[in-house]
Amino acid sequence: MMPAKTYQPTIIRTERGLTISGTRITLYDIMDYLKAQYPQKLICEKLGLNHNQISSALAYIETHSVELEAEYQQCLQTAVEIRQYWEDRNREQFAKIAAMPPKPNQEALRAKLKAWKMRIECRGEAFGR
Repeated sequence: MMPAKTYQPTIIRTERGLTISGTRITLYDIMDYLKAQYPQKLICEKLGLNHNQISSALAYIETHSVELEAEYQQCLQTAVEIRQYWEDRNREQFAKIAAMPPKPNQEALRAKLKAWKMRIECRGEAFGR
């Protein structure tokens, strides 16, 4: 008796969104490359996908283009919000750090760093930068 073949879906929904089964690669990752007009072969190389995986992903994207585009736009919006949150938070932290007085045992190091920066600036001016 032959064992029954079990169907393994290629595209699954995880907490990360629509994902290629057995990978951490989302369809949104592939859509980024498609929107940047990368050829299929290069997408495979960059993401480490085989022919079956990319073919299934592209077929799914084509079949569910309207719903997937809405999810993709939501992912992009979420990424913008997260990036903005961390930029704001880091800006506050960097401002606090910059406002701190220099540590007394770092004077020699700071002088060396300042001299190094000046050399770099002088080289840049010499090359017309």
